[in-house]
Amino acid sequence: MAADERAARRRAGNGRVAGGAGGGSGGVRLVPDRASGVAESALPADYQRILAVVRQAGGPVATRAVGEALGLDTGVRGKLEPLRGKLTKLADRGWLHKRGDGKFTVRP
Repeated sequence: MAADERAARRRAGNGRVAGGAGGGSGGVRLVPDRASGVAESALPADYQRILAVVRQAGGPVATRAVGEALGLDTGVRGKLEPLRGKLTKLADRGWLHKRGDGKFTVRP
């Protein structure tokens, strides 16, 4: 991408370069790290629904059970893998805890 094209995209996109090369090129994280002052409402709606399901489970919950509660077709593996990725992302960012057995719990 040419420098003048990047500059035009930057002006049009509030300082964010779409399709910029390399990591750390100024992109926005959709799922923020859990920290004091960061409310659950900062998460995208689908991630908020996932958190609500895990919280309502009241204990360790498997990906399949979360998918069932969300109304996904859990008989199709391809439907569960994106959900597993979202659960793992929530765990990586501190919103959930992923146990050794692969189940998830809400962090206190």
